[in-house]
Amino acid sequence: MRLLHTSDWHLGRSLHRADLRDAQAGFIDHLVETVRAEQVNVVLVSGDVYDRAIPPLDAVQLCEQAFVRIRDAGARVVVISGNHDSARRLGFSSPLIDSSGVYLRTQVSGCATPIEIDGVSFFAVPYLEPEAVRADLGDARGQVGVLTEALARVRAVAPPVAVVLAHAWVAGGAACDSERDLTVGGVSAVPPSLFDGFTYSALGHLHGPQVLRDGLRYSGSPLAYSFSEAAHTKGTWLVEVSDAGLGTVEFVPAPVPRRLSALRGTLDALLRDPSLAEQEQDYLSVVLTDQARPEEAMARLSRRFPHVLVLSHEPAGMASEIGSYAAAVSRLTDLEVAGAFVEHVRGTPASDGETALLSEAFEAQRIAG
Repeated sequence: MRLLHTSDWHLGRSLHRADLRDAQAGFIDHLVETVRAEQVNVVLVSGDVYDRAIPPLDAVQLCEQAFVRIRDAGARVVVISGNHDSARRLGFSSPLIDSSGVYLRTQVSGCATPIEIDGVSFFAVPYLEPEAVRADLGDARGQVGVLTEALARVRAVAPPVAVVLAHAWVAGGAACDSERDLTVGGVSAVPPSLFDGFTYSALGHLHGPQVLRDGLRYSGSPLAYSFSEAAHTKGTWLVEVSDAGLGTVEFVPAPVPRRLSALRGTLDALLRDPSLAEQEQDYLSVVLTDQARPEEAMARLSRRFPHVLVLSHEPAGMASEIGSYAAAVSRLTDLEVAGAFVEHVRGTPASDGETALLSEAFEAQRIAG
């Protein structure tokens, strides 16, 4: 059996102000072509189908077209919800849709119920919001607790050859700026040992394609959704499984509709440097190092580089200080940043009660999507 592992489509997302609808449609075209060319039997979509809980209508239409076209190309589809999806909305009418060969799994109650396709058992473990599913999983706590319990239930019924889909941050995986943290003030990464014993585990959530071990992989997102993903090679994993277990796994690169690049220098240097001709059609993040902020910098840059999305000003000599601050902040949780802000503005640290209120607010915002 040939599987195609993909995830994190984030349909409906833009890149800063750039519209990515055509690029996302182009990826779906590529996906369907790959299914036909490689005679794929099952497409696995490991969560974050949409970018938000209530996606725009054109994103819903593109998703519907994708599933129909994949089925027409001869493959079935197994889909789980991610932390960006609304589990109830994505899973609507899933018992009826099963008969079409598209299996939507968004509830914890279905984790240990296999989807049997041509003799292979698939177990779909959607993103598990700890507070929402704790009562269903023996009062398990936190990301590690709920996923440990869910996978223990899967392992108890799984046959020797079993494929698992899961949406989680597994320790050892490298994150980037465009992924939403799964916890506030807690442990979000789970140990890879939770997936021991499964033939192949198709992971979603982290946007870079990664191999944690041969049968434990992230496919990553099909497009770059932040400049921190500029160096990623996007694509999908083509996986072979049989009665003997895991066979070959090959990476299938996805099309790159437009590269992402970062430029740094004075405005005049960037406008005149002939070596930058290759970046003229890229999506750009630009840092200007002029001592004074140039007038009409964006308009002047855009005449040569029409796809500048991010523009900032860091006068020469200040970059190290700014970089040090950014690096320091990047190591803090949202709750710690908020607490530091309170202390900076007021002159005294946030009290325990204020910290609890801030934590509740962040948690409510994260759950609401």
